[in-house]
Amino acid sequence: MLIATAAEAKTLVVYYSYTNKCHEIVTTLTSQIEADVVRIEPAEKGLKYEANNYALGTQLLNAIKANPNDASSYPAIDPVTVNLTDYDTYIIVTPLWWSQMAAIMQTYLFHHGAEMAGKNVGLIVSSHSSGISGVVADAQRLLPNSIWMGDALWINASNHGNRSSLIENWLTTQNFPTSNDMTQKFYITIGGVTKTATLVSNSSTEALVAQLQKGNITYEAHDYSNFEKVGALGYTFPENNTQITTKPGDLILYQGSNLCIYYDTNSWNFTRIGQLDNMTQADIKTWVKAGDGNVSVMLSVSGPTGINQVKSDEIKSKAYTLSGTLAQDGQKGIIIQNGKLIIR
Repeated sequence: MLIATAAEAKTLVVYYSYTNKCHEIVTTLTSQIEADVVRIEPAEKGLKYEANNYALGTQLLNAIKANPNDASSYPAIDPVTVNLTDYDTYIIVTPLWWSQMAAIMQTYLFHHGAEMAGKNVGLIVSSHSSGISGVVADAQRLLPNSIWMGDALWINASNHGNRSSLIENWLTTQNFPTSNDMTQKFYITIGGVTKTATLVSNSSTEALVAQLQKGNITYEAHDYSNFEKVGALGYTFPENNTQITTKPGDLILYQGSNLCIYYDTNSWNFTRIGQLDNMTQADIKTWVKAGDGNVSVMLSVSGPTGINQVKSDEIKSKAYTLSGTLAQDGQKGIIIQNGKLIIR
């Protein structure tokens, strides 16, 4: 059930609530930030998961635990018709069941986790008294390629009444992105020489950046047909294939797992990742040692200075809401200014 819609919104709160505690948390959360909200519902209504010493709830969790990669292990949920590609950030709000993430929420993330690859995610967990480490582990399993903005927030029976201040403080610890960052860059090092590249915007680059934020990728690249250096990355990323005629400097993802650095032209159906910055064809050929055998290539999101992204002075001087709109003077709520989250 979609509670709120706004095409311009960039943050989506996804939640499941059995005892209404998570619903109360979401109501408080959305009074402090601008976000759309979607509530996940089980397909079979009226079930008592806690009956007979939590027999049904435990049965559902055990089925998932036994075969976590099998879709049939997860309980059915109502269809959710929200387009996740419209959002940059997701906040998951879920109850804890027997030290694990509620099975209903696990179903949603199992089916839609891939759509959150490369996107920013926060997690709020509600429990009676149990610690949330098991829920965090479930979230990391179901969203392996997402970017975690910070630690999860634990709201339990003893502090639920203080949830407003808990959420307010937690929001300041989360690394919310701004929609006003300059184009995403990443770095490629060959033979000790580092060059920058500008990434295009698609799910392939989002997943690649998410992986690079966990650590650099180093791979061996070889010449192919006198127009590219290509090598296996050791990871498989989403594909966004189109018919492309390359030009020198194009960065191409081939079959989801191979990165090609082009120093000449070629036409094929594959995924564009980005373009090397300010390099001539001769520069590229020299740098990749075109025709001279294998080279070691290192990809990273931090260059030698440790700067990931560059922002203009104009952007730094302004304040924005979490949905990316320019904040008005005196506007209350969560504001992003100078790359920091501010609560007014």
